[in-house]
Amino acid sequence: MSAANQQKKAAQRQPAEVVFRDELEKLAAMDPGPVPPGWQMSPRAVEKFILGDDKLGIERKFVADRAMVIRIIISLCTNRGCLLVGEPGTAKSWLSELLTAAISGNSTLALQGGAITQVRQLLYGWNEAVLSAKGPCLEALVPSPLMRGMMEGRLVRFEEIARCPQALQDALLSVLSDRVLVVPEIPGDDGVILAREGFNLVATSNSVDAGVHEMSAALKRRMDFEEIRPIKSLPDEIGVVLREVRKANERAGISVDLDAEVIEFLVTMFHELRNGQTIDGRSTDRLAGAALSTAEAVSVAHAASLNAWYYGGGSMTVEQLMHHIIGSALKDHPDDRRRLKHYFETAIAPRKGEVWAQVWALRSLIH
Repeated sequence: MSAANQQKKAAQRQPAEVVFRDELEKLAAMDPGPVPPGWQMSPRAVEKFILGDDKLGIERKFVADRAMVIRIIISLCTNRGCLLVGEPGTAKSWLSELLTAAISGNSTLALQGGAITQVRQLLYGWNEAVLSAKGPCLEALVPSPLMRGMMEGRLVRFEEIARCPQALQDALLSVLSDRVLVVPEIPGDDGVILAREGFNLVATSNSVDAGVHEMSAALKRRMDFEEIRPIKSLPDEIGVVLREVRKANERAGISVDLDAEVIEFLVTMFHELRNGQTIDGRSTDRLAGAALSTAEAVSVAHAASLNAWYYGGGSMTVEQLMHHIIGSALKDHPDDRRRLKHYFETAIAPRKGEVWAQVWALRSLIH
């Protein structure tokens, strides 16, 4: 086995285009089109890849309103970028990965806004050895993921774009407006990089970040905004958590019995504390310091699964789950402990059933 294949096999997480290769090949083979220039498949096939199709055996990978997903897909057919805005943990990054995997076949062309402090990280750098020997030329150029996307005609992901300094955000203006990037150090036409068909930008930003309000107005005008909201349906959310925890456990090489009622308790608790309302419509406290998202519920259940595998008998218990819930829910806001105790007294105590009784019996853990 080659070193590259060994590295891929040992990877903790494979990109979406690798994990779902069979589905992507199936959709591409039977895609009736029409296919936008530079895309691997039609917008309808991209939609099926993301939202699933039982008849075709395509797994549902993202829970959202179909009309919203279609709007996002169509926006990427245009020469405007698309910005996915939402609370932490609403799977914005996952959606951007699915979109790039289906449209371009490569979800790894990605920029991280918080890590970009210089123009060269955003646009291009230089191979110093080649630069010294031959001077500024294409051979000496080290393209960023953004420039590669332009040159290869692929969709590029820009994670947490609002955390990128505004002066650097403005470096995207000519790329998004004119689809051109000029390298002034290289004379003549070689220094003009024109975007190929298929290039576009899909960005994400957390709505709780102050930086999102400081985005360049000029950049905002060049992007369509779409709000990604938490999953509304409790059964849908439970299904997502069960599916993703099973996948995470499989990747970790563990086999743990997941009690659906125990997972239901976890998701219900996060759902209610996140929304400030119980399932039956009564108001309850929200926690100030915790992002009790679907993604966080998956992380908590996976941690409890690891606990069960290494310290238990392979079956997740309510007590194991409670320890990890508390670690997730109680961050650095002292009043959240009081709020969580109040939630137990008003929302958990009245509930019937063995699992809820076990949860109530463990209230002393919130000390």
